[in-house]
Amino acid sequence: MDPISFKTTSFNKKLIKKSWIIMDATNQVLGRFSSRIAHFIMGKHKSCYSPYINCGDCVIVINSNNIRLTGNKWINKKYIRYTGYPGGKKETNIKNILEKDSRIIIFYSVKRMLPKNKLRKSILRKNLYVYHDNNHKHDAQKPVLIENYY
Repeated sequence: MDPISFKTTSFNKKLIKKSWIIMDATNQVLGRFSSRIAHFIMGKHKSCYSPYINCGDCVIVINSNNIRLTGNKWINKKYIRYTGYPGGKKETNIKNILEKDSRIIIFYSVKRMLPKNKLRKSILRKNLYVYHDNNHKHDAQKPVLIENYY
């Protein structure tokens, strides 16, 4: 037996190979679509997945204006934030956020599905790109369109 073959390799940033993926948000349900995005940007679909390394792929989300919500969420769903002052609770309806910037809806949804640690900010900044329509600036990376999410 060769003792070299028994070594376990631990992956680091240099050994990780990232690919680029395009996902179309047209007529996709927000929660299911966001969980699939979170799965790809964390790298859970790879055999080299480690929870302490940013090993996920880069995901480009197009057509964020056409996202779909089920039930009465367009009316009832609210995003709540606090200013830090007494009585500083601010509520925003999801319809108002869609009119302002539809990318925020997908970004918040994916952000809340990632682990709550220091790596989350790095994963979001480097791996997630959301656009309103079909136009994006990542043609040089040769992204692959994924159609069947489930």
